[in-house]
Amino acid sequence: MLKSLRAVARFFQSNIGWQRIGVLLSLTVIAVAAVVLFHMLRDLNVDEVVAALKATEWRHIAAAALFVAGGYFTLTFYDWFALRTIGRSEIPYRIAALSGFTSYSVGHNIGATVFTGGAVRYRIYSAYGLSAIEVAKICFIAGLTFWLGNATVLGLGILFEPHAAAPIDHLPPWLNRVTAILILMALASYVGWVWSAPREIGQREWKVKLPNGPSTLVQIIIGLFDLGFCALAMYMLLPDDPHIGFITLLVVFVSATMLGFASHAPGGLGVFDAAMLVALWEFDKEDLVAGLLLFRLLYYLAPFVIALTILGAREVFYMRSNKPLPKLERVTAAAPLRSEIEPERTDVG
Repeated sequence: MLKSLRAVARFFQSNIGWQRIGVLLSLTVIAVAAVVLFHMLRDLNVDEVVAALKATEWRHIAAAALFVAGGYFTLTFYDWFALRTIGRSEIPYRIAALSGFTSYSVGHNIGATVFTGGAVRYRIYSAYGLSAIEVAKICFIAGLTFWLGNATVLGLGILFEPHAAAPIDHLPPWLNRVTAILILMALASYVGWVWSAPREIGQREWKVKLPNGPSTLVQIIIGLFDLGFCALAMYMLLPDDPHIGFITLLVVFVSATMLGFASHAPGGLGVFDAAMLVALWEFDKEDLVAGLLLFRLLYYLAPFVIALTILGAREVFYMRSNKPLPKLERVTAAAPLRSEIEPERTDVG
């Protein structure tokens, strides 16, 4: 079976190319989302959307903003964790926080997060002595944290609420539950694999030592908090009627986010929204669109403006002061990669 899968993979790699397949998949997701949005929004009453926006209580908007802030605060630990995983624990939390916040804020809005967010990370970390390869490793570990969190949320969420994913995947609840069990089994197998012995992937200078078992659990917890905060922000912006459980919304939100990520569209624009509209069909369309617009304002546009302001002010400061960007010396010339998070007294408040 394994040999057959490898043969298929070699065929696609040599005859088609995985990059072309990825582009085709992205275009397909965007095209389907565009068709869905056209059919769902062609009779949208804009006046009712405006009325729904005005009717949204300020306390709900404020609560959503706080949850968004919590989500971006959690994102800073993606970089903080990754830096310690690759053995660069001398980089302080404030630099990890700057990189994590600005790279995700820019990447979320421009799209192709791996490249746009990676470029922002390199601009920040190169000033502290990190190479392009080390920045690429940080992006990989941060991405792994994101996907582990997604797998955990979807596995547990669909296991308890198998009906939640049905409007998106069109599968019967029993098959969704089986899928959830398979996801959790794969996740448990991965945790057991990295727990049993040191693991690494890649070759030569691109080799990355994966976080060990306990550190992988920390990864999952970081991902859970990130997704939980974001889903809570969306939950606060939904209409009160009809009422749906938070677990249901969490499954829908994460599924829509993953589809948006797969499309590589800026902020999952159109794809995320189409998935939410399809999955939350029981809500009044105009009310739901109003909630989605507020979420985009709070989670995408506001952090994007703040991130650009911070990055611009940072560049201007160093240009006007005629000072080079700060450098940090490595603790050792060739520090080995480490899979554990080393304790460090860092003020994260």
